[in-house]
Amino acid sequence: MLKEKVALLKDEYKLLINGEHVDSLSGETFNTYNPATGEILTQVAKATRQDVDKAVEAAQKALDEGKWARWPAVRRGQVLNRIASIMRERFDDLVKLEVVNSGKALSAAKGQVMQAIEDFEMYAGAVYTLSGSTKPVPKGFFHYTKKEPVGVCAQIVPWNYPLMMAAWKLAPALAAGCTIILKPASLTPITALTLADICLEAGVPAGVVNVITGSGADIGSYLVEHPGVDKVAFTGETTTGKDIMAKASETLKRVTLELGGKSPNIVFEDADLESAVVGSVFGIYYNTGQSCEARSRLFVHESIYEEFVEKFIEKTKQLKLGDPLSPETHVGAIISAGQLDTIHSYVELAKEEGAQVALGGQRPKGAEFENGYWYQPTVIVDATNDMRVAREEIFGPVVVIIKFSDEKEVVHQANDSIYGLAAAVWTQNHSRAHRITEQLKAGIIMVNNPISTFPGLPFGGYKQSGFGRELAIESLDLYTETKSVVSYVGSKSINPFGI
Repeated sequence: MLKEKVALLKDEYKLLINGEHVDSLSGETFNTYNPATGEILTQVAKATRQDVDKAVEAAQKALDEGKWARWPAVRRGQVLNRIASIMRERFDDLVKLEVVNSGKALSAAKGQVMQAIEDFEMYAGAVYTLSGSTKPVPKGFFHYTKKEPVGVCAQIVPWNYPLMMAAWKLAPALAAGCTIILKPASLTPITALTLADICLEAGVPAGVVNVITGSGADIGSYLVEHPGVDKVAFTGETTTGKDIMAKASETLKRVTLELGGKSPNIVFEDADLESAVVGSVFGIYYNTGQSCEARSRLFVHESIYEEFVEKFIEKTKQLKLGDPLSPETHVGAIISAGQLDTIHSYVELAKEEGAQVALGGQRPKGAEFENGYWYQPTVIVDATNDMRVAREEIFGPVVVIIKFSDEKEVVHQANDSIYGLAAAVWTQNHSRAHRITEQLKAGIIMVNNPISTFPGLPFGGYKQSGFGRELAIESLDLYTETKSVVSYVGSKSINPFGI
């Protein structure tokens, strides 16, 4: 029945190496599941380290032969646009595929698939920005710079935005002329594999995009250490990012890390209360709270605290949980049983720390929630910024609401975190808004709105939220090297030694 609803879902998925779909050399597979029901969706090839070697070899060969990098910019741009066109044609099917493998709500998946399409369209145009320059040099000399692809890129993407994160990584790397080994999360590999097939169909040469599926701890780690890989781009949690950075240092690979967050959401007493409430509800419960930039620490001025909390809870109660494929659903399923247990353990910890659960805090009741992994949107109040639930990333539909009294206090508390990915500010005083944004240590700041980014705007964080910026023209710098060429064009020989 499900396969009839989701046209692109296959019975099995293989590795993609050098343009061919191949079994793992071990013949092993693993199951991937529908988080909303707990049912097995399909089987996926479980790669070995020898499979990684083959993928790296294919990517290196494609790079050396110039199968992609030496194409004219206009031709690469045409292929990127073709990828986007095919994705638009299959939009509904891609959305459904993303929903059944990730458990996210249909409305969320639609926005994310559309952004993935727009990423390829943006970088199709950005190809033309890969230009060099000349610099003033002494008479008789001529100098120029040129941009060249950084090389073979290992790209490791997370389970919370499987297709969108794959696009964030693939599109700029392809625009820069790199070759790629994409490693999707084991929980959600299906849309990344599907996107790679679309790349081939659109005209990306064999070996330029390869996909390896399996254990992150094993083959993901091996990719990072592999001497044939020139750059690693990783999105995921901070502890893994630190490990990747350490392993990559052994061969001095280029590294881009987009890691965790515990983003503050600050509501001042002069905020438009209705906008701040509904925007804050979206900021934490979008994507079931499974977002690195989720605004999970909600700071509210003491003069409006009670009224805000009351309205926030009232709006949160209106959110609909249920079938992720239903257009009515706001909040989908949790990705796995393990993540569900983690979320609930933090809610129980909040109680032990002295905070109160004002709403939620358990699995929803009803026959439709008996299977799969579900958790109610949860509101924790009477919290302080030193509690673990206010300091550690929960990665679920749980918000911690904290009272504050003045600007200085809230800026200090907002910055008192190992993370610095995103922040939001709600105030009708524009002087205050810009004064606060200058002081917040975060890479993305939202003022009077809950939307963190659009294609073309740089996305990335401060501190232990990582480094490097994705989704923007600047991202091309992460996938290119600058070569400086000094040429002598004078008529007399240069003889510095005078011999």
